[in-house]
Amino acid sequence: MRDGRREGLTSDLPADGDAGPKRRRAFILAHTRLLTPPHVPEIRLHLADEATELWERTEEELQEIGLPPPFWAFAWAGGQALARYILDRPELVAGKRVLDFASGSGLVAIAAAKAGAATVVATEIDAFAIDAIALNAAENAVTVEVRHADVLAAPPSDADLLLAGDVFYEKPMSEAVIAWLDTAYRAGANVLIGDPGRSYLPRDRLQALADYRVEVTRALEDSEIKHTTVWRLAAPGA
Repeated sequence: MRDGRREGLTSDLPADGDAGPKRRRAFILAHTRLLTPPHVPEIRLHLADEATELWERTEEELQEIGLPPPFWAFAWAGGQALARYILDRPELVAGKRVLDFASGSGLVAIAAAKAGAATVVATEIDAFAIDAIALNAAENAVTVEVRHADVLAAPPSDADLLLAGDVFYEKPMSEAVIAWLDTAYRAGANVLIGDPGRSYLPRDRLQALADYRVEVTRALEDSEIKHTTVWRLAAPGA
């Protein structure tokens, strides 16, 4: 460590964590590189080359100033499966208003835009994710509206299609998410979910649409290949 920082890590983030967009984007560009997710080679994203290294840097550097771990820097299995499903079936999104919940890197939102959605909104509570999504959308020459907000605290979206990848890993979060998605579903929205079998996946409300074997990094998951399913939210007991 040198001057309170991991040696070799450059960061101009202010000590209070109030990083502006230029500083956040500089950090993203400095600690990621353009890669294609294994299951979605049509899309290029700014991703962490070494998951463990960036995670350690985030915990030791960024977390000290109150910032969350860099979920935006990885192409998670559920998102890869959902993006693949959409790109292979563009009729699902063509001309539709799409919302990608907890978008992370923006992978699923970008896939929806590429598949011909009329509008795409990507929501996130992490300011770094918001800037990563903007960078990734520009890299793929698509238009995605990025919304920095906790949408679970707001009325349900009026989107035609709601997308959610890898969101059922924590019980309180999962309960809030399924309640919010259910409200949108009851209002007429189609809801698709990508998930590799997270602990709190509400299987009793879901219909399986497609299965994939998605390559991931063992630094993030418990195996290098995750059996991942795309689900549709359905009525209780359907």
